[in-house]
Amino acid sequence: MAKDQAGSIGADRTEAAETGPLYLRIRDALAGAIAAGRLPKGALLLEGHVAGIFSSTRTPVRQAFALLEAAGAIRRFEGRGFIVGPGREAPRRIALTAEMFGDGCEAQALRKVPAWEAIYEALEREMVHLSVFGRHRINEVELARAKGVGRQVARDALTRLESLGIVEKDERMRWTIVPLDETRMRDLHDIRVALEPVALRQAFPLMPEDERAAMTARLKRALADYPDLSLAEMDGMETDLHITLLGHCPNREILIALRRARFMLNVSKHIMGVSHEMPQDEPFISEHLVVFAALEAGDVEAAAEALRHHIAISLPKVIGRVTEFRAAHRPEVSVYVGDIGH
Repeated sequence: MAKDQAGSIGADRTEAAETGPLYLRIRDALAGAIAAGRLPKGALLLEGHVAGIFSSTRTPVRQAFALLEAAGAIRRFEGRGFIVGPGREAPRRIALTAEMFGDGCEAQALRKVPAWEAIYEALEREMVHLSVFGRHRINEVELARAKGVGRQVARDALTRLESLGIVEKDERMRWTIVPLDETRMRDLHDIRVALEPVALRQAFPLMPEDERAAMTARLKRALADYPDLSLAEMDGMETDLHITLLGHCPNREILIALRRARFMLNVSKHIMGVSHEMPQDEPFISEHLVVFAALEAGDVEAAAEALRHHIAISLPKVIGRVTEFRAAHRPEVSVYVGDIGH
């Protein structure tokens, strides 16, 4: 990937991107360091070293590496680690430091990622799966004990889930999982159909061209490689359009309203991720390319209509995946989950 393409991944971070999953923030930081030359061509990247710098587990680092590899920014090295940039030269074993990912306060912030992010991804997946089977109560104290974290860390993770509409507090201020039935899926879908095209129109003048170009290139490579793609790559392409690109919308109230509707993206990601099997026909890549082609041509109305159509036809796919999941699985209830209802 060209240097400007690498930089486009992390450039102009919006509010949506900054509050997104940890693996996307790690991806952005790595891409920015590559674009700025702080991570030189040939540098060897190992999961454990990078995880240590970001105070994270290896899972989000592995996901970030997968997205950067798909974008051509890094390549695999003999099955262990990744090398920055294209080519076949030997790796440069350099010491990685937080300062490579920014200067001063920025580098300090990278070393202090919120503690809740270490448990969040797995917890989100569990909560989404359980929501398919009805309402559940979550015991905050037992959650903290089971995850080996403080109660405040557990509460922060649950609060993040609450902002996405995955959990809520009942009338007695107890945490509960919001049931995911067909009515709720349709309600969230209606929000996306109504607001995402509006957000796209408003975001269009503020979208960096190199960012759009890098996203389009990733889609084209993915379409050629399908189904030989990782779940992280699939999720990354959904994030590109529905979160990062729309995040340039200057209307903060629209973005706040879309944040809860974004739950539908999490459903697709986590339900598809159970079997690790890709659908026989690629589910959205070509539809995304239609949107990006219209944006490249400067036809924002055509892009907005293509986006509306893409969202509209996605609902039966999501409902189908959830129905199949519910029929094929039983809820796996942890010690901090109780009072299952339907």
